[in-house]
Amino acid sequence: MKTIAILGFGCAGYHCAKTLRELGYEGAIHVFSDTDLPPYNPMLTTYYAGHRLPWKGLFPFGSLSDIARSLRLTVHTGAAAIHLDTPGKTLYLADGSVHTFDALLISTGARVFLPPLPALPEKNVYVMRTPADAEALRRRLDQGNVKQAVVVGASMVGIKVAELFQRAGARCILADMAPSLFPLAAVPEVGAELGQRVMEKGVQLKFGVGLTAIDEVPDGLKVSFGTETLDADVVVLAIGTRANLDFLDGSEPQVNRGILVNEKMETSAPGIYAAGDCASGRNIQTGQNQIIGLWANAGYQGRTAAGAMLGKPVDYPGNMPHNITHFMDMDFIGFGDVRAKGEIIRCRRDGFFLYAIRQEGTLALVNIVDNHIISGVIKNYMTRKFLGSSEPISSMQKVILLRSGLDEAIIELLERSPLNEGVTYE
Repeated sequence: MKTIAILGFGCAGYHCAKTLRELGYEGAIHVFSDTDLPPYNPMLTTYYAGHRLPWKGLFPFGSLSDIARSLRLTVHTGAAAIHLDTPGKTLYLADGSVHTFDALLISTGARVFLPPLPALPEKNVYVMRTPADAEALRRRLDQGNVKQAVVVGASMVGIKVAELFQRAGARCILADMAPSLFPLAAVPEVGAELGQRVMEKGVQLKFGVGLTAIDEVPDGLKVSFGTETLDADVVVLAIGTRANLDFLDGSEPQVNRGILVNEKMETSAPGIYAAGDCASGRNIQTGQNQIIGLWANAGYQGRTAAGAMLGKPVDYPGNMPHNITHFMDMDFIGFGDVRAKGEIIRCRRDGFFLYAIRQEGTLALVNIVDNHIISGVIKNYMTRKFLGSSEPISSMQKVILLRSGLDEAIIELLERSPLNEGVTYE
């Protein structure tokens, strides 16, 4: 193989390039990025915006020049891809350049989803995904004159942005069409409890409302949710993301929200691989393909793609949806499918709350509030179960759970003890 191309250089792209060199590949690696920034972690942007992380902290692998030098990369920046000729293995960029390759990793990531409103004001409306987004909001907060802010989207990003305004002493309203916080990760009961705690911190919540307009007025912004209108100095949209795949023409590779990949990160087009937030890999809980936008997942996928390109015996089984976030002095952890139905287990101990759903004898969902110590054990156990293991929670792992507030009875319920149909155990 003479030339490997990597389109998009985030976590997945970096790990692909690094693994290629570690596996002994000596050929050319061309990296194509529409930015001149090195790989950055989107989940750290709110920390930079809030002066809790330096600029360099956004880039865990170092500068782009250092990465290019150490991994012997040819880096092309500043031009987005506009077309991919998959049969001809040719990439066309917006600057008019044309590049051929023998193998390609598509790791273009995701961008912020903007609601289909008639128009958005040019000033005082922000999003949060890239370092540039973080810098823009940071500068606006540093002006010190934000008295009221509206954050649209009760997501992990949305709550972190709301925390920025809360820390700045601004009145903040967090709004979403969903009935409670974190609708993609937390069951309504847990979301409602988290919401109550957030309101006690001074953040106002509005649920079941859809954004219909943002209008600029002489003294700020008018934010409309149907017939209700709110005043705001600043609005931040944190509704979600969409895969960056505009350069594909709809033929190959196959796409279903993300590019469909197998356990080797191969797409439906020979020689084309995908990884990261633009790739739809296997959800080990459902067995279906799904974008699972996690930093660690992107890294695993990038490394797997590198091995597959070189013909190595690689097989990444996939991942399950999970979320871990810390905000306003509280923790939330969610594992599994929030839509799961089954037997409910609740455990409240010394300020923390565990809510679990067992489906056909197996944990299908776990929500944890304010006990991050047990999250590693729970995640490990659920992952092994979804991959077909019959091994129980180990003795050492049980010690961790016991020392962190769970008792033997709850552990047995989580693991294997039979439940009476329709009964909630607490």
